[in-house]
Amino acid sequence: MPTFQDIKNAHKRIRPFIHRTPVLTNSSLNKLSGADLYFKCENFQKVGSFKIRGATNTVLQLTDEELTLGIVTASSGNHGAALCMAVSNRGGKTIVVMPNNTPQIKVDNVERNGGEIVWCEPIQASREKVLQEIMDETGAVLVHPYNDERIIAGQGTAAKELLEDYPDLERIVSPVSGGGLLSGTLCSAKEMKPGILVYGAEPAEADDAYRSLQSGEIQANKTTNTICDGLRAQIGTITFPIIQEKVDGIITVTEDEIIHSMRLIWERMKIIVEPSSAITLSAILKRKELFKGKNVGLILSGGNVDLEDLPF
Repeated sequence: MPTFQDIKNAHKRIRPFIHRTPVLTNSSLNKLSGADLYFKCENFQKVGSFKIRGATNTVLQLTDEELTLGIVTASSGNHGAALCMAVSNRGGKTIVVMPNNTPQIKVDNVERNGGEIVWCEPIQASREKVLQEIMDETGAVLVHPYNDERIIAGQGTAAKELLEDYPDLERIVSPVSGGGLLSGTLCSAKEMKPGILVYGAEPAEADDAYRSLQSGEIQANKTTNTICDGLRAQIGTITFPIIQEKVDGIITVTEDEIIHSMRLIWERMKIIVEPSSAITLSAILKRKELFKGKNVGLILSGGNVDLEDLPF
């Protein structure tokens, strides 16, 4: 489990390569939720998501020999693009295994940042099979999207910034998929402010983290039929124990609730967020009793949306 010192070291390491993203508020959404909401806008981050934090922290710690072998990962888009940028900054090359139903904007983002795409079926087994084949054939070095302590430490810098800017927060809500962002958020927030409550927000259509927490051991996704293309991954063996120990709850929401919240953010805040970001607001609106009258931080994880295929 990354320590808070690991997160502070990561922040110092990556600071020249990332944006310190703004925190926005909105009186209309405050009134609707009954809470004071503080939106950490990682949709304004480089390559359009928080993923550049963990990717950069990891790539900066790779040896020259590892870079020479080439880097490989599996990603639905945001991690892949971030990794490609971080590797390209060091003069290396990246292969990204991507599901064949990935939104075009995320495909373009990977290619624009110098990545080579290899397609797989949109299921975990296919992703892992293709990834292993590439590693066996090329000797490329894997940088996992979330199941890596260097990645987790990097992702934890978003919550660190949020609490540095707004130390009076009483709650934080983070999306959860593989668990890198949520576990990093927990490692930062619980150390910086021990009394704070941290919740994960997860699609009901890909609720492995919620069911894993309920059962006490990792459960596979029964479906990944969610509009949140960034939240379809399987909870990790490194991330799950952190979440299990530290999280105050995981809130699952429906597809309609996610789309509704996405539209609210677009209309009222005038910013572009992807469904995987909007899910944090969905969770608050669904469970208002947990947040009423509180100062609540929301991590808007990314803004890479296919503008030709909006859900509303």
